[in-house]
Amino acid sequence: MLEKPPLSLYIHVPWCVRKCPYCDFNSHESNKPLPEKEYIAALYSDFLYEFSKLPDQEIELQSIFIGGGTPSLLTGDSYRFLLDSIKSHLHFSNDIEITLEANPSSSDIRHFSAYREAGVNRLSLGIQSFDDKKLKKLGRIHDKEQSVDAIKIAKQAGFRNLNLDLMHGLPEQNTEEALKDLQLAIDTKPNHISWYQLTIEPNTFFYSHTPVLPSEKKLIAIQENGSALLEANGYTQYEISAFATDDKNSLHNCNYWSFGDYIGIGAGAHGKLTSVNEQKIIRTRKVRQPDEYIKRAKNRDAEIKEVSTEERALEFLMNALRFKAGFSKELFEKRTGIPFIDISHKVLTQIEKGLMYRKITEKGEFYATTQKGYRFLNSVLEEFL
Repeated sequence: MLEKPPLSLYIHVPWCVRKCPYCDFNSHESNKPLPEKEYIAALYSDFLYEFSKLPDQEIELQSIFIGGGTPSLLTGDSYRFLLDSIKSHLHFSNDIEITLEANPSSSDIRHFSAYREAGVNRLSLGIQSFDDKKLKKLGRIHDKEQSVDAIKIAKQAGFRNLNLDLMHGLPEQNTEEALKDLQLAIDTKPNHISWYQLTIEPNTFFYSHTPVLPSEKKLIAIQENGSALLEANGYTQYEISAFATDDKNSLHNCNYWSFGDYIGIGAGAHGKLTSVNEQKIIRTRKVRQPDEYIKRAKNRDAEIKEVSTEERALEFLMNALRFKAGFSKELFEKRTGIPFIDISHKVLTQIEKGLMYRKITEKGEFYATTQKGYRFLNSVLEEFL
């Protein structure tokens, strides 16, 4: 039987000053003044539409993530209005995490204090690299100096929960350069570092004009040495690309990865909601084009799709196995509505291959990938197709 998961909210801001060559997110370059007031009004209208569909309108909101695009192109006043308006309808948990993605360019930095005053309590800075040459190849519009300034100003603005996004496996990057980047990030003492490998995605500039990337051997060396460096500096890896100190795991992302529910508003935003009464899981996607999103008066859905019983196990595992700690048998059954015995033979096959293991704790029966399985997660997931 499906049980009601925690609820989060994702807000998408679709504009960027420049589209990065590796980016496959729904982002649109804009060289003219943004329709900020109109877009915020559309977001609030969209929220009210989604709120009206919630089977339990008394549920507490656990987290909010404002992503993009570049959310820091909008002002603090806009976010204050939006967050206050949402809060007037939906209960915020006492320890709600409200994250906003920001770029470290000077035009974004000036808003940091206003974001904090608006209620944002976690900032995620898109640093990507501290190497100016690498930043140029990545199409970024900031430099190392601006990154260092942005981190300082974020802390001065009162952000005690700070994430840095950092990429490795960059064009022509060697192990020493990757570790230097990582050490510079560590030296700024953020609570959280999202350290992930550059991948070439379809429908990006890099896909059609692929740069020279490090060899597989170098990528493995970067990953192993970088993980050891983070661990030596007090960062615990709790997910494939997520490292945190002081138990500052991202509450929002943890809800995603544990197959929780989330409302998605904004151009191109995705959502997932569980109906306990109907024993259904529904995924939604909003229209991608910002102009169309703004113009639509009510229903901004581009797609509404029920996740079939057959799909639920794989979708759950694609998310939950990202965790180093794995997942509990109880959580699998609550979030998918499927008896664990239905996948137990496939799990056993992975255990026999040395790719997964089982552990019993005070909190229940858990299943996770081994170190080898974690490295070859796609191979593990293929077993459950």
